[in-house]
This record gives sequence, C-alpha cells and structure tokens, in this order.
Amino acid sequence: MSEFDPDFEGAWDEYEWERFLRQQDQNTEKYLGLLDKYMDHPERDQIIAREMGWSDWASTLPDSLEEEVERYLDEDADEEEDDSSFETFAQTPLYQETLKLHDYISKLFKKNPAFEDNTDALLLATSSAVCGAKLAAALCDEDSVELGMTIAYLKRGLKAVHDAMESGHRLVAKNLITRRQLGTLLRRIFRIRNAIIELMGQYRAEWRKRHGSGDQA
Repeated sequence: MSEFDPDFEGAWDEYEWERFLRQQDQNTEKYLGLLDKYMDHPERDQIIAREMGWSDWASTLPDSLEEEVERYLDEDADEEEDDSSFETFAQTPLYQETLKLHDYISKLFKKNPAFEDNTDALLLATSSAVCGAKLAAALCDEDSVELGMTIAYLKRGLKAVHDAMESGHRLVAKNLITRRQLGTLLRRIFRIRNAIIELMGQYRAEWRKRHGSGDQA
C-alpha cells in the first residue's frame, strides 16, 4: 500500500483512509514519545512543535499546540453530537455483541488470577476493547457521509477480533482456558466477525453505487 497523499483530491476510498489513519497513528506515537522525552524541558512546547513540523507555534502558543494535539489524538470538539451518535450505535445488535464478548472475557479474568500477568490474556482483553472502539468510530456516523472512513475502521475492528481469536488459541495451548471456554469465546468472536464482514460488503456496495466501480487501490 502506498503512502498517504495529503493532496489527494476527490472522495477518499477505504485505502486512502487506511493510509491516513496509519499516518495518524505514527504521528500520535511520535508526539507521545517526544512528550515523554521532553516533559520537564523548559522549552518543551517549542521543541515538540519543531520536531512535529508544526509551523507558526510562537505566534499562537499554547492555542495552536493544543489544536494540533487534539487533531492528532482524534479528539472531537462537538461532544454532544458524538454522545447522541454513540447512544444510537450502542443500541445496535453488533455493539451489544461486543459487550457480551467483553463481559465473558471479564469473567475469565475473575476465574483465573494468572490472567493478570499473562501477555496473551491481556492482548485478548485489549483486542476486545479495541474492536468496540473501532466499531464505534465506524458506525457512529449516522449519515454515512465518509464511506471510505467507515470501511477503514471496520477493517480495524476486524483485525482486532482476529487478534482476540489468536490470543484465545494461545491461551488454550497453555492450558489457561479449557477447550469449552475457547469454544464459547470463538462463538462470540465469530458473531462479531461475520457481522463486520457483512457490513463491509454493504458499505462497499454503497461506495460503488455512489462513486463507480473503478479500482480503489
């Protein structure tokens, strides 16, 4: 996949959004690393702004720095609208399935104290949480204006459930969960996985309807 092109014109497809989100991940990681490195430096803000390539920091600091941080960390100023959209999404069967998965994983943690220090168990819990977050990011846009973004976030949610699935298999191989528990876990994961794949197909069909069937890559 090629790099993100900031000058790309036209409607972004799922691949352009993936490139953009990957760049945002890199920018966020870089910013947090710089913040940790220069936290106590007297010229912290100036150094971070320079390293991040943010221009005109001196004339508007701290406002411009705050705006850049919010942009890179994907913070939305319109919280009331976000809350309303999330409440609608939270009622969907798909999100309810993610809650059931999270609840089941929480029960596994309570039954097995060894989970607290086990990398695979922690990855299982993290993947479940990430999946719910990515699905919320994908489906809280009630008007589905940015179809490419919706599909890109659905793909991230799909990766998260695949990570959870792999973690479950490693846990049963280490005898930290039983095959019966793995079966229950996989049934919940597959409900989410299948629903995501179905939604991706629907949104891709809508993309083709709106923008044609040309090559998106």
